[in-house]
Amino acid sequence: MLLDLDRLGFPMKRVFSLSSELESDPERVALTQTLTKDESRPFMGLKGTHGLFGSPEWWSNIELRNMPLLFVSGQISRAYVVSQDSCDANDTIDLIAHDGSIRSVGIYTNDERDVALFREGFWVEMVYALDELKSQPARDGGVAYSRVALEVAISLHPSK
Repeated sequence: MLLDLDRLGFPMKRVFSLSSELESDPERVALTQTLTKDESRPFMGLKGTHGLFGSPEWWSNIELRNMPLLFVSGQISRAYVVSQDSCDANDTIDLIAHDGSIRSVGIYTNDERDVALFREGFWVEMVYALDELKSQPARDGGVAYSRVALEVAISLHPSK
């Protein structure tokens, strides 16, 4: 596990693990890997710099921190719906970080019942893999990445 929840000093629940999700959706891995290997689509998909998505090499590079990781945490200031699907469940939250900045992030859960846990005042910890895209560079001239959610945890009580 990438998130160190013991350091926080309050109870957290891990509500999303990409490895668990991929176990139940092997087609996602196969489709992503096929697109990475498809040389006829040089501007679509992942580059495969740290291994094919979901492969043992890919996971190893995440664990060894060879692939860039983005850790995001904060207190939920708002939960809301962004999706255009006919769904009443929130799919996005605004997080207030320790430095006061606000970041909007998607809600990820392995069990859709856990979406109800994402409420104002609760603390969220997330980690993303920054997997390099085939199409380079990014608009700002840097490296273009796909932000792949790996793990998400939420506090069991509002944070102070």
